Amino acid sequence: MMVPVPAGIDRRSSVPFYSQLKDIIVADIVARGLEAGDRLPGDHELCERYDISRTVVRQALLELEHEGFIRREKGRGTFVHDPRTSRGIGGALVGSFEDIQGGEGAQHSRLLRRGFVPASARVASDLGVDEGTEVVEIERLREVDGEPWAFTRTQLPRDVGEPLLHAVLEDVSLFGILEREYGVVFERAQRTIVAEQASDQVAEALRMVSGAPVLVMRSVSFDRAGRAIERFAGFHRGDRSRLDVEVRHLLA
Repeated sequence: MMVPVPAGIDRRSSVPFYSQLKDIIVADIVARGLEAGDRLPGDHELCERYDISRTVVRQALLELEHEGFIRREKGRGTFVHDPRTSRGIGGALVGSFEDIQGGEGAQHSRLLRRGFVPASARVASDLGVDEGTEVVEIERLREVDGEPWAFTRTQLPRDVGEPLLHAVLEDVSLFGILEREYGVVFERAQRTIVAEQASDQVAEALRMVSGAPVLVMRSVSFDRAGRAIERFAGFHRGDRSRLDVEVRHLLA
């Protein structure tokens, strides 16, 4: 059932005017089916329409912009903004730092942890090693415009991943380092994308509530000989990620 757009500011309500205006703007966006890039009323129009001060309007728009609902451009106006980031998730055989390149916003990749860990049964199966065998594990955080976007965890066989224990891993692709500097050639990957609930560790890294939705991409990459040389899991914030799919008609 669609929530009706409030007709105006309720001056008898204890709710601040700016908070009421925020609700009105969001409800109007939903009711009219507006999409990212659609223009919204400007400051002056909102002042006149709801008979409120410019201070109230500015406070409402400032908070909506901070919360990711709108985008304000100096000299152009106010527009609907989609806070979810589409970065071609999973579409090419590249490291996930390259996955987010080319999009809008300042992007940064930060190392959280790296070292040897014993392979769990699942990791051992994916990498084709014995359970308990030491593998290299690397955890990183990907940020867009200073906000956490994805928490990534990568496991590699010891002989493949050990050079990465001493490499600079901020704002770089693990694939790129291994291919350019160590001659490791990635041929193909098997990937799945599912929706899950964030674990405590993932939620803490992404500044989310534990159990919040995340879009998870899991991948196992292979070299030309068919050997599994990398296992990857990327946990993307559900409120800042989307998956764009292009569908084409193929003639039989």
